[in-house]
Amino acid sequence: QVQLVESGGGSVQAGGSLRLSCAASEFRGGATLVGWFRQSPGKDYEGVAAIETDGALTYADFVKGRLTISGDIYRVVVSLEMRDLKPEDTAMYYCAARWRPYDLSSNRLSPTLYTSWGRGTQVTVSS
Repeated sequence: QVQLVESGGGSVQAGGSLRLSCAASEFRGGATLVGWFRQSPGKDYEGVAAIETDGALTYADFVKGRLTISGDIYRVVVSLEMRDLKPEDTAMYYCAARWRPYDLSSNRLSPTLYTSWGRGTQVTVSS
């Protein structure tokens, strides 16, 4: 199973920016969906953003234009640009991917849709 590796996390003050990156540990072309999720202590995984092979983008409501997902989904080289960060954005951020077709009625931000996950990168935003 292909492993995903996240990077780019760190500590910033409120209003700051970070750029997270995700890359596959080995080349396996043909990913169909790549997403970013986050998890705060004591909380469930929360979908943040997803990108599909046709370029379609999905964002969680709380993103409100502050985050942008982009990249080469085929090779799983995907970034998450985060701006105007808030303390409530503090969490471990995970990259996830899928290589099989999926039901187009599926929620792109559901963790159950993804088959490979990274170990996460920590984002801490101080007020």
